[in-house]
Amino acid sequence: MSELSLPLGFQTTGVACGVRGDTGRLDLALFVSDRPATTAGVFTTNLVCGAPVKVSRERVPRATGRAIVINAGNANACTGERGIVDARRMTEVVAKSLNCAADDVLVCSTGVIGRFLPMDKLAAGVPRAVASLATSPAAFALAAQAIMTTDTVPKQVTRSADLRGSKGSATVRISGACKGAAMIAPNMATMLCAIMTDAELTPADADTALRASVNQSFNCISVEGHTSTSDSVILLANGAAGTGPLDTESQKRFQTLLNEVCSELATLIIRDAEGATHFITIDVIGSRSREEAFRIAKAIADAPLVKTAIHGADPNWGRIISAAGYCGVPLREEDMSLTINGLGVYRDGAPLPFDPKQASDLIRYQRDTDIVLTLKHGDARVRYWTSDLTAEYVRLNSDYTT
Repeated sequence: MSELSLPLGFQTTGVACGVRGDTGRLDLALFVSDRPATTAGVFTTNLVCGAPVKVSRERVPRATGRAIVINAGNANACTGERGIVDARRMTEVVAKSLNCAADDVLVCSTGVIGRFLPMDKLAAGVPRAVASLATSPAAFALAAQAIMTTDTVPKQVTRSADLRGSKGSATVRISGACKGAAMIAPNMATMLCAIMTDAELTPADADTALRASVNQSFNCISVEGHTSTSDSVILLANGAAGTGPLDTESQKRFQTLLNEVCSELATLIIRDAEGATHFITIDVIGSRSREEAFRIAKAIADAPLVKTAIHGADPNWGRIISAAGYCGVPLREEDMSLTINGLGVYRDGAPLPFDPKQASDLIRYQRDTDIVLTLKHGDARVRYWTSDLTAEYVRLNSDYTT
């Protein structure tokens, strides 16, 4: 079976229905369970949020979910009451084709803010999409392609393991697809993501597991620090693997698998960040708490001066130390040490001698850049991912609607 295969009992598809105009690009995706599925979701923290977020947030967690419908090319955000009506209408059209309740369908939209959805095109496209649903890896790829906006590649991940439940052991699979390349910032404001699993989960367990995974993955990435209006991570768990409720050890293993899926999808977003030439991993080690480590890592990741220095292969480590110092966490200079791509540049509050050309070359000639800031405060740590900031990013976003 393909590495990027669907869990049992799921079908997907992607079709072109004209939301993007006459481009012919895929713009409508369906992720469907053939039986009632437990649903959970985590949504953007932006108070200005899209109509689909408002509709879907009211429908999770629950035990009777059937589908996620996603359109690309139009965010259906800042569209008033008509936007809410249109988002609900999308779920109604899908529900009619699947013969289920509209409340069992979740909806997401991505694209330009402030434009009404072309509902006639979506209403015509949904039945065609339902008719093309399939269990194949190719159908999964179509769904991943249909949710892309400025992404350059589809983003899909699958993990599986033998797990045990009240009805015995079976192979359990988790598969996810996401989109995102810009308007990426933590606190669940990063992207759209659909995750499917044939494990059996209660609504409470699904919600707890998803939030734990999101906290260490999608909440730990940033491109430019912009919290989007529309972004959502939704989990469907239909129990088709047949294990029954998982035992304690298998629950832990499932959580590990879900963490892996979310983390890989999150890093795929950063590797595809608009205009990016560097993938930056920031490790903050030795903090008093994870919350403090997170604040430090976020400040470094969001600092334009750090991001532009990495783009220019400039080992200007003072920008990194400075960002840590203004993030609001109590710090002393002598409590900090810093390495860039394994090269020590700062230790216990004082600069270390190093070859600037060597340090620059270590950044310039490889896409991955590793920043490790070590503190003396405790045992907590966090890993955070970001990208450099380039002229191409500016060009892409200055031309986005014109």
